[in-house]
Amino acid sequence: MCLGIPGKIVDIYEKDQMQMGKVDFGGVIRETCLAALPDAKIGDYTIVHAGFALNLLSEEEAKETLALLQELSDIEAELGSETGLETV
Repeated sequence: MCLGIPGKIVDIYEKDQMQMGKVDFGGVIRETCLAALPDAKIGDYTIVHAGFALNLLSEEEAKETLALLQELSDIEAELGSETGLETV
C-alpha cells in the first residue's frame, strides 16, 4: 500500500533544471520534487509520496487527512498496548 502525506509548500526553487520545493509536514521540512505541479505556489498544500508532490489540495482537505492519519495512529497504539505488542 502506498501512502501520500499532505504537507504545506514553504519554498519553491529550481535545482538541476527541476522545480523543487521545501514542504512542511507538521514541523518536519523535506525537499520535494514539484515538477508535476507547475502551478504550485508557496502556501499551497500538496500530497507527497516518495519525495514527489502528486497533486494540490485545499487546507481543509489536508487537515482532514492529517486528522484521519492521527486517528489511525492512535487506534494502532491502543491496539498494540492491549496486546502487549509495540508498533515500530
